[in-house]
Amino acid sequence: MPQDNKLLIFAGSGTRKLTADICRQLGVKPGKCDARHFSEGNTFVRVGQNIRGKDVFFVQSLCYPVNDHFMEILFYIDACKRASANSVTAVIPFFSYGKGDKKDEPRVSIRARVCADCLEAAGVDRIVTMDLHAPQIQGFFRVPVDHLYALPVIAPHFARKVKADNKWVIVAPDAGATPMANGYAKALGAKTVIAEKSRTDHRERAVVNRIIGHVSGKNALIVDDFTITGGTLIAAAERLKKEGAKDVYAAVAHGVFTKGSADRLQASPIKQMVITDSIEYRFEPLPKKVKIVSAAPLFAKAIRSIHRRTSVSALFDIKPAGQRRTRAGR
Repeated sequence: MPQDNKLLIFAGSGTRKLTADICRQLGVKPGKCDARHFSEGNTFVRVGQNIRGKDVFFVQSLCYPVNDHFMEILFYIDACKRASANSVTAVIPFFSYGKGDKKDEPRVSIRARVCADCLEAAGVDRIVTMDLHAPQIQGFFRVPVDHLYALPVIAPHFARKVKADNKWVIVAPDAGATPMANGYAKALGAKTVIAEKSRTDHRERAVVNRIIGHVSGKNALIVDDFTITGGTLIAAAERLKKEGAKDVYAAVAHGVFTKGSADRLQASPIKQMVITDSIEYRFEPLPKKVKIVSAAPLFAKAIRSIHRRTSVSALFDIKPAGQRRTRAGR
């Protein structure tokens, strides 16, 4: 893509490498900006170049420290609107407050809706994100939301394995992940099974009571939108092995991995886990069995399409293993 002086892409302090990779895909240089978090807790941001009349894309995942990074997004949107940008798009690869999509107990906030309201109040024109925890969060916004999927960058890694041995099942770690699992199953030419999961409190501990579907003698690929401690994936893997599955793999769009999760994952029955580069902060080094694939080409294509006012829907096309091209995971 030739240099476009109407397109500007800025990096938040939590997503600098991904932004640089996106810019390389598009043949543009990252915009000049500066964010500071002062000792008393205040956040300051500054755009370091003229943006009048430009299409501005600000890239920031809501990873640790989540609230600081969210405030950066709000302040950058405000700064860009006050500097007369033509449009401001917030590219939020990992929208971590997506976990708060409903009122599931008394006197709690629907946090995802509050975040949506804040982004709109700051003046955002459009949102681009990937693998929301609950797709209906798109309806919390009154501005356009482009909801991308990590499937097109993760599925090719497993397509070769499935082609070599077609005895595979795709595992939804809970009922809510079934549509995602169905998308991977369609893309890879496999069948879906579901893990019946329960939680009793907020301690991030999951119990998998049973697997709905036949897994004995088959390789299993567990798919999910994100993992924080790895607890759900490990519990599902242990149950799969107990029910006779061969090798167990995992594919997750967003790998948070809080402290202690690396050792637990390394010692688990999961043979390999594939994640994207949507999160850059690491509480500790990743275990050896984790492989990172880049979502930069996916976001670059979305940004190019939005800037050129062309369709984004082509990004949901993927060629399934042994099948004709279809729209999967949409």
